Amino acid sequence: MRRFTRTLAAVALAMTAAAGTVGWASGGTQRAVTGPPPGSSSWRADGVLGRELPDPAHATPEQVGSFFGGLSAPEQQLLLERHPLVVGNLDGAPLELRYRANASALRASHDPRYARLAAPGRRILAFDPRGRGQVAEVFGDLRSARHVSVVVPGSDIDAGTFDRRGDVYGTPAGMAKSLYAETGPGNAVIAWAGYTTPVGLGPDAATGGLAEAGSVRLTRFTAGLAADGLPSPAVFCHSYGSVVCGLAARGLGARDLVVLGSPGMRADDVAGLRTRARVWAAKDDTDWIDDVPHVEVAGLGHGADPAGEAFGARRVPAEDAKGHTGYFAPGTDSLRAFAAIAEGDSR
Repeated sequence: MRRFTRTLAAVALAMTAAAGTVGWASGGTQRAVTGPPPGSSSWRADGVLGRELPDPAHATPEQVGSFFGGLSAPEQQLLLERHPLVVGNLDGAPLELRYRANASALRASHDPRYARLAAPGRRILAFDPRGRGQVAEVFGDLRSARHVSVVVPGSDIDAGTFDRRGDVYGTPAGMAKSLYAETGPGNAVIAWAGYTTPVGLGPDAATGGLAEAGSVRLTRFTAGLAADGLPSPAVFCHSYGSVVCGLAARGLGARDLVVLGSPGMRADDVAGLRTRARVWAAKDDTDWIDDVPHVEVAGLGHGADPAGEAFGARRVPAEDAKGHTGYFAPGTDSLRAFAAIAEGDSR
């Protein structure tokens, strides 16, 4: 009877969300940014090197990496200067080249949303100005890191809110900075806001369309890290970001997959994720996500609770975390556990 009641509640919640009338934060439908980087048409047509350039829409990260590996430094720089948005977002390209390309693209942008991202010294690994804007930033020395972590955020995140000053530990930059500060030498953390996130609690938050599009981009991004010779990452997924990670799990190549404040991963249990990664889950008692029914009905809702015993994930302590965005707050038991996972703790 209780399960039937929760199913009805889930349907009611999802239908209300689809109508755009949920409580304090309703949101409209977003169109996902997909496909190759902006400027790809000009890149494909460019014969400056006297050879065909890899097609951003079809070349694998491994093929991209092999292509750049065969270029001289002046040839790489020439492509950067002619196509900064392609080079900066081309998974498999050398990360040092991507940093320089994205710094160039940001300096050339006159959009005030991106002014802070253009500050000297920031390591921007991806920057796509389309739509609401997407960005990935590195904290630490990624090239020399023995352990790499990727933070995947949830709703209401884009290039303009990537490192907002309010609700810091609900932002990808704030979560990544906190994790990096808690870990020891030899670690690097990537804040990845590389997909179109839902806005508020509208229809996108109740369904998996944006997560499906985001999972493709996340899988390609982590494949690009591998193609550039970087270690298999620990991937930390917050809120709706855990839906993205659940759909991407099979192809992520992650050594650890950690979800926090999750509405579900579109899987019934760990086995349903079809991943070799260790799967962890955190949920504190004050997180409002616990009031969201963990069921999926006709595509509405996101399925079983990853923090529930039946799901089979390893439990991360979160007694000190407060609310939906407190998991990375300094001094919390959840942050200490995340740092241990990031550093390869096998317990």
